[in-house]
Amino acid sequence: MPFPGGFPRSAPGQIGFTREELTRILDLYGRMVAAGEWRDYAMDFTRDFAAFAAFRRAAENPQARVEKRPALRARQGMWTLFGEHGQVLKRGHELAGVLAPMERRLVRAVEE
Repeated sequence: MPFPGGFPRSAPGQIGFTREELTRILDLYGRMVAAGEWRDYAMDFTRDFAAFAAFRRAAENPQARVEKRPALRARQGMWTLFGEHGQVLKRGHELAGVLAPMERRLVRAVEE
């Protein structure tokens, strides 16, 4: 069903997150907010990838960014976790494994 304003619900060929994927990402985001690590987030959806970026402050580069690129599914995996300076922290076929470094960081933040 089209959006009431006349726009399609999503652009044709646009990559997005499934409900389960987004729930997993937002669960981590909520726990990082509660730990005082993150304060803002942004999502980007294109024909090639979907991205979720988490920020410590809204005016700076994202502290972490998770990208889903289905075109890489057969190679190194469609999930990539990028660090604050754009470095690849983890790649993989499963979202849980790619989010693991951030989960460990959360455990350290709670212990401090």
